[in-house]
Amino acid sequence: MEEKQLTRQEYRQQVKKAEKAGNTKERIRIRLLPIWLRLVIVCVLIAFSVLAGAVVGYSVIGGGKASDVFKTSTWTHIVDLVNKDI
Repeated sequence: MEEKQLTRQEYRQQVKKAEKAGNTKERIRIRLLPIWLRLVIVCVLIAFSVLAGAVVGYSVIGGGKASDVFKTSTWTHIVDLVNKDI
């Protein structure tokens, strides 16, 4: 069963009808942002956080240039250091 999405005006009318009838327990919820848009926003924020963390970690803590984080040679060097046999 699919539910029809209500406009704000229709929602307000239903709320007024419910108040007049004395049925205020039922609460109708309208999402301002659709779920798919929320997921996209969360993914973008996660990607931004990862990039910002890499820049801060490499430039501020590590003492390198902030633009070097986006070079592939930097990451291959880091992977080589991690995979180095002792």
